[in-house]
Amino acid sequence: MFGIVSNCAKERLFSIRFQLFYSTAAATFHANTLVEFLVNSLGFSNKEAISTSSKVTRSTLRNYEPHLLLDLFDKMGMNKAQIKTLVSSSPELLFSHIDKNLKPKIKVLQELGLSGSDLVTFINKSDFLTRGLHTTIKPNLDYLREYLGSYDAVARVVKKEPRLLSNNLPKVIPPNILLLQNLGFSQMDIETVFYRRPRYLLNNPEWLERVVNRAEKNFRIPRESRMFLHAIEALVSLDESKLERKLDIFRSFGWSDSDICAMVRKLPYCLTSSEAKIRSTLKFFMNELGYEPSYLAFRPTLLKLSLEKRVMPRNEILKFLKENQLVKGKLNLYTVVMCPESKFLEKYVLPFREKMPEVYDLYMKTRS
Repeated sequence: MFGIVSNCAKERLFSIRFQLFYSTAAATFHANTLVEFLVNSLGFSNKEAISTSSKVTRSTLRNYEPHLLLDLFDKMGMNKAQIKTLVSSSPELLFSHIDKNLKPKIKVLQELGLSGSDLVTFINKSDFLTRGLHTTIKPNLDYLREYLGSYDAVARVVKKEPRLLSNNLPKVIPPNILLLQNLGFSQMDIETVFYRRPRYLLNNPEWLERVVNRAEKNFRIPRESRMFLHAIEALVSLDESKLERKLDIFRSFGWSDSDICAMVRKLPYCLTSSEAKIRSTLKFFMNELGYEPSYLAFRPTLLKLSLEKRVMPRNEILKFLKENQLVKGKLNLYTVVMCPESKFLEKYVLPFREKMPEVYDLYMKTRS
């Protein structure tokens, strides 16, 4: 009898120890377990998982289930690849307290009107979830709300630039606004900056002032010009060395500084194209078609259109029509490439499809 009781007691003691061990193992997420979790649940390679787990400090490995985070993100509409990207950059999120930490932050975004894919995109493009709700996030939102006038406006701006909320906006932005005001920018101009390219208000004022001076003095764009703000927007993303490299490409094709200024005054965004894009575009228009710098400088839109998807296919159609005398009068490439797609098909392709089906086939082939 005593033997039977003793065995029952042993079994019960084993069961208690097993339950304690199981609950402790589930609650305490050690580094080796983290590697296995990343590999098995999120599709990390072993190397990626080891690298990511190394970013997590021992103090971060607290008693929270990372599966709860996956459930939360899954309900928000994140797919596995998006969760993997987020966890790769901020693995400590796996050990955040869901109810006390993450849900209140997500609720703030939802109150701004962000939901579905907008919400997912915002979270994946920022370190929002790792920021303090009351130390960073709410002060930033309050500042934007006070300046822009409504939460709808705030939502529009933060969707445009999610990383805004990672900065100390009440400290960083006012000096730039003051600078722009002193330079003669209106309140409407500054709000336009917020909506179009808010990131450049995060630069230090000295850098922004140099950009403004460059637009005005180097490229001779008057402040009252409707292109002035666009020039600031284009130039603020270029450091001096990168800008000079791009200008040197134009010069290597025979452009004078006057030609370059004329182009920038008409379309500053020509400077935002990659160096490879600038080089290949100039090579096509100047070396292959024989256009002069002055012609392109006053028609800068040609330099921004896609060569592969628009310019070259339409140029082939134009050549075909001219060679087969299917059009009367003068017809130039600028006119042809500036047509909306529907108008181009209606005027230069479809009328000749029955008579010469190769016209349509040629166009579709060159666009693919």
